[in-house]
Amino acid sequence: MAYFSTFPKGLYDLKKDGNPKLVVDLMRRVKIRSSIVNETSLYDLYDVIEGDTPESLAFKIYGDSELHWIILLTNNITDRYYQWPLNSNDYENYLKDKYTNPDAVHHYEITQSSGSTSGFGPDDYSHIIEVNSDTPLAVSVSNREYEDRIQDKIRQIKILNPAYVGLFIDEFKKLITRD
Repeated sequence: MAYFSTFPKGLYDLKKDGNPKLVVDLMRRVKIRSSIVNETSLYDLYDVIEGDTPESLAFKIYGDSELHWIILLTNNITDRYYQWPLNSNDYENYLKDKYTNPDAVHHYEITQSSGSTSGFGPDDYSHIIEVNSDTPLAVSVSNREYEDRIQDKIRQIKILNPAYVGLFIDEFKKLITRD
């Protein structure tokens, strides 16, 4: 099922010439309830690897690349370019475009003595505190390291268990067509 296939359609006079066209209501949006998103039994965690796209994952997991919108919606991804991990080439170009010197200091930080606070594995930076450069024991973090952390964070996504895809689509259709 294509994402916009169930969106309501209506007549709209785009040119204001008395000749209305049938258009999709693009202003509709469905958001997954946080209680559902946080229900771990419905999802598997997946680390996006080089070359993965929402379409390729949807095909690999659900057997249909057009179901990529389920992956995007369940991860609240609204910007496919910046909220999805970049491939190596795009990442290097992004760094060059954003920073004059990708290896320059982005900020300084110290490690909180109480340790990790969220328990999300080796890429958990919840115990790191950003500080001024003159703070004792402060270490520098380069622009590249900072951006690497962001990529690592968005690399782990939730994949809806294929057994629930039919129910998910049915519920989506009900919600998107509701007035």
